Amino acid sequence: MKISYNWLKQFINIDWNAEKTGELLTDLGLEIEGIERFESVKGGLEGIIVGEVLTCVQHPNADRLKLTTVNIGKKDPVQIVCGAPNVAAGQKVPVATIGSTLYTAEGEAWKIKKGKIRGEESHGMICAEDELGLGESHDGIMVLDDDLKVGTPASKVFNIETDYIFEIGLTPNRADAMSHYGVARDLKAGLLQREVSLELITPSVSSYHVDARSLKIDVDVQNKEKAPRYCGVTISGLKVQSSPEWLQNRLKSIGLTPKNNIVDITNYVLHELGQPLHAFDANKVAGNKIVVKTCEAGTKFTTLDEVERELHEDDLMICDAEKPMCIAGVFGGTNSSVTENTTSIFLESAYFNPISIRKTAKRHALNTDASFRFERGIDPNITEYALKRAALLILDIAGGEISSDIVDAYPKKIEDFQVRLSFDNAKKLIGEEIPRETIKSILSSLDIKVNNVTETGLGLTVPAYRNDVQREADIIEEILRVYGYNNIATTEKLNASISNSSRFEDYKVQNIIGNQLASQGFYEIMANSLTSPKYIELSEQLSAEHNVEMLNPLSNDLGVMRQSLLFSGLEAVAHNINRKREDLKLFEFGKTYHQYSEQREENKHLSLFVTGNKSKERWNSPNTPSDFFFLKGTIEGVLERLGLSRFKTSALKRDTLSEGIGYSIGKLKIVEFGLIKKSILKHFGISQPVLFADFNWDNVIAMAKHNNVQFSPIPKYPEVRRDFALLLDRNIKFEDIETIAKQTEKQLLKSVDLFDVYEGENLPRDKKSYAISFILQDENKTLTDKQIDKIMSKLQANFESKVGAELR
Repeated sequence: MKISYNWLKQFINIDWNAEKTGELLTDLGLEIEGIERFESVKGGLEGIIVGEVLTCVQHPNADRLKLTTVNIGKKDPVQIVCGAPNVAAGQKVPVATIGSTLYTAEGEAWKIKKGKIRGEESHGMICAEDELGLGESHDGIMVLDDDLKVGTPASKVFNIETDYIFEIGLTPNRADAMSHYGVARDLKAGLLQREVSLELITPSVSSYHVDARSLKIDVDVQNKEKAPRYCGVTISGLKVQSSPEWLQNRLKSIGLTPKNNIVDITNYVLHELGQPLHAFDANKVAGNKIVVKTCEAGTKFTTLDEVERELHEDDLMICDAEKPMCIAGVFGGTNSSVTENTTSIFLESAYFNPISIRKTAKRHALNTDASFRFERGIDPNITEYALKRAALLILDIAGGEISSDIVDAYPKKIEDFQVRLSFDNAKKLIGEEIPRETIKSILSSLDIKVNNVTETGLGLTVPAYRNDVQREADIIEEILRVYGYNNIATTEKLNASISNSSRFEDYKVQNIIGNQLASQGFYEIMANSLTSPKYIELSEQLSAEHNVEMLNPLSNDLGVMRQSLLFSGLEAVAHNINRKREDLKLFEFGKTYHQYSEQREENKHLSLFVTGNKSKERWNSPNTPSDFFFLKGTIEGVLERLGLSRFKTSALKRDTLSEGIGYSIGKLKIVEFGLIKKSILKHFGISQPVLFADFNWDNVIAMAKHNNVQFSPIPKYPEVRRDFALLLDRNIKFEDIETIAKQTEKQLLKSVDLFDVYEGENLPRDKKSYAISFILQDENKTLTDKQIDKIMSKLQANFESKVGAELR
């Protein structure tokens, strides 16, 4: 939410700088995520000054250009080439001097430099109003008042407004602070606690009166549950046109685009007081009647964005005697909107049921400034006041007259909340005792009325607009945030208890593996468990019937809980690649979710994503791409760290992987990994290869718990290495050789490693050569050559007989 500091000062006359005020707002719970400088004209017209055209003659080399000399308040006049048809000697004009910056309508900057135009030097630029951002005309240069002094900065001539804009990360519970008035109200309470007493200035509506009862529009609220309060009034004889500059600047400062004076005033009051308003063209209200009701399911309605929508039977609508005109509290319709031809309006101010508005807004995927406030709960007692405030602004800016009495359909008043506060409970939750007078002062500054005081606590009345403060704990939170969290002393004593937990607690193992991966250059990611239901279509292994669907999704792209970590991880990969981070090693501990006929299932996984080069580019080392074997080594390193070195390998067929391998222990699948298919990568806009591994973390933990650490003394006797170069059929895997070797010699053979593979010249087409090393060791004595030769002969014989190997 954006808040203008200048606008805020209309309610509270604070003289602090923006940074200091931002710190106080953050302390009060209105976290300032950023402060931006705003200028009503981009660049603030810096470097633009008033100049006087001394001479103006035809350019010698161009028919449409003029050669001028301009006095800009310096010792010597400057020569400027100008193409405007209306430039003439004796004019006072705005001059962009050398080094100044102008901005296009799109906000792109361009700097004024000394140059030559058709052979003649030009030392600046005489500007049109669109070039300065002061208007849209480009018919010619701006001609200024003759009384202006040469050299005067243009920022003083045009009264450029400078402001600071707070970006507030508003939490959903703080509906009371969704306006400049609401923020000022909190600021006043915070200042008072810091012994700065300032008055909260409220716009006056005392001059409001009915001019003539010439245009009556009846109101019939048929659904009082969804519309507890509904106010309206007619205004006639107004003129729809552009808003005055001050109003446009207010809206622009908080990121709104001015439309016309009527719409701008409703937006202004919304952001000023937090009360949404809507203006209907009174001439388009059939039967001079407003009906607040729900319509039949399937009713067609075209909203202001010119999209035809199908209404739900629970959507509250503002209708006339014949047709729906507005989705209540959400979005208006094209059939009743205010246009430049409008001369009379029906102005609406209402309080709608927050739950009803929230459901309607989500149902139609509409998120407007009005629905944002209505669905969180606005002040039901400000409805009529805001209506009068907007009506007076319309009379002042658009003219006209109040042409009816205010209709206020408010059959059952929304009552304030009654809460009891215990001093002992406040002390217990806060951690220290706050003086009782301070507590009462804070509560009074927040419009919370103290009804009665006893030795043990307070009886309080909380205003209805604070719908987030209905319990004692909420009251204590209000006291604490205004008192200041930083003012609560931290204890010097820290109590802790020793827990007797297994070394295989999930979080402990997760930290061990996370640290190991981080030490290898991996970065941890945390993806959203909510994902798009469309990802199901990318894999036949996933099924829509197993989706865990959200009842109230934040958006269509976050409608289900993920069945796989693959797609959310690829979103992170694409995000980084699009920002020129192409060498990636990422990991995520996360969960997958499945819906089955009788139950829901939640499983934990560890996913790895590898793409690009293994390490950053260096002068002394080549760029080595991350490949399948790099990922395989990383995976086996994880399993080895957990003592899971005995696993079975199997080829993997997945419609998301072009090639892959799976590891399992017994019947439990431990990890699957491979190269992601190009068709999957293309869906995410990724053009480079990406490797993926998916650990079933629940199975990993289950197997790790059964793995007992064994210790053995360091052998006293040396190990011996022998190598074989074996000629093998192409379909023989190293795993086959390793299995045969370990079955042949179970005691003295410690390891088998493949250190070279050769295929090609001098070998038959269906053959390949493996260079394999064997490590032999006896832990009780030194091996003899006779023992070694016997073992190697036995290995050779078994290789020949079982896989048809030949010793090269």
